[in-house]
Amino acid sequence: MERPGPGEDSAEPVDVLIIGGGPAGATAAALLAGRGTQVLLLEKDRHPRFHIGESLLPRNVALFERLGVLEQVAAIGVLKPAAEFVSDEHGAAVAFPFSLARDARDRFAFQVPRAAFDQVLFANAAARGARTLQQCRAVSLRPAPPGGRALVHAVAAGAERLAFAPRFVLDASGRDTFLAGRLGLREPAARHASAAVYAHYRGAEFRTGEREGCISIHLARDGWFWMIPLPDGVMSVGFVAHPTLFKGRESSMAAFLAAQIEASPSVRARMRAAERISAVTATGNYSYAARTSWGEGYMMIGDAFAFLDPIFSSGVLFAMMAGEMGAAVAETWLADPRAGRALARRTERRLRRGMAALSWLITRINDPVLRDMFLSANNRFGMRDGLISLLAGDFERPLATRGPEFAFKAAYRMLSGLNRLGLRLHPDGQLRRAPGGLLAAGS
Repeated sequence: MERPGPGEDSAEPVDVLIIGGGPAGATAAALLAGRGTQVLLLEKDRHPRFHIGESLLPRNVALFERLGVLEQVAAIGVLKPAAEFVSDEHGAAVAFPFSLARDARDRFAFQVPRAAFDQVLFANAAARGARTLQQCRAVSLRPAPPGGRALVHAVAAGAERLAFAPRFVLDASGRDTFLAGRLGLREPAARHASAAVYAHYRGAEFRTGEREGCISIHLARDGWFWMIPLPDGVMSVGFVAHPTLFKGRESSMAAFLAAQIEASPSVRARMRAAERISAVTATGNYSYAARTSWGEGYMMIGDAFAFLDPIFSSGVLFAMMAGEMGAAVAETWLADPRAGRALARRTERRLRRGMAALSWLITRINDPVLRDMFLSANNRFGMRDGLISLLAGDFERPLATRGPEFAFKAAYRMLSGLNRLGLRLHPDGQLRRAPGGLLAAGS
């Protein structure tokens, strides 16, 4: 790679250098520094800064406790007891309370303003002893030779050029994919092709009663919406669909989002009195993964390694899980590179298994058969409770959820066959002939 700026002789030595101060990087930095490792954390922006991904999962709670930030997160967030799915086609809604998850340990999560949330995690890393540099962007990296040090160049505020010589690098650069992009490892997830457009609103209709604080996933004709309640009466609203729908638009992104809201009866009803209070932001090529997550003296964690369609709110949890696992890899590598390589291989397998558990659902979310199953919420063979476990963040599929998962997939295959014969599963759990003849089931 290009090596601008100071040379190797003037590079500052450091044990672990982390690129990116979001949830993955801040988690890894806090854990490593808290155990006495010398850590340097680089963040290209300055906290607080806007980010999307505001809905967390119950499995985050244990991580917050291990990091010592649970009370701070609770203070800035909205309690999230469940995920709600709403279908325009069915004219129905169903909630999946986290308290019903099999082997439920944490029965709630939070919805958080990401600027404040990321700042809490970043400040915690500094408080635990990590050295942090904000407005400092990594611009090049020469990987470490076996037993040696990498060479990382960065540009700080005021265009000051810096050089560091870390023994290990954790790439937590998020969707910038610092290493995966430079090493040619990033690959789009073809079956997950999606794009998103989103904004913040005030005056949208909030849920009350048992569903107060829920994230609402509105299943629309051409894609799906998230509606995430945040503090101070703010609602995060986003629309996700195949990129071709975005490319075919004939208006601005703001007008496009407004038109999609208007086209969804369930979302339109909740947005009648809403006023947009932020810019409209769009992003494409939503899902991708690197061919490998690690190499000699480095590992990619969080979105720097892979990102999935956000329908099941997995982003922050995957990032923090990867941050914790990446910290263990770095610590092990410093003590014994051979053992570090073995742990890196196992860690990548664990992360890929977790992503695969969600990918099966994500690739079928626009399939009428899967949507029928979500809206019926059938608990035969524990299918509903097993699904809730997955929605709560049990991505590694413990034994308690494997039976229900197998039953859910078997039911999907059976219903797909019936769907080809013109039968649909209705929210009341009954099979009825679909109006208009045969329907095509998804793959």
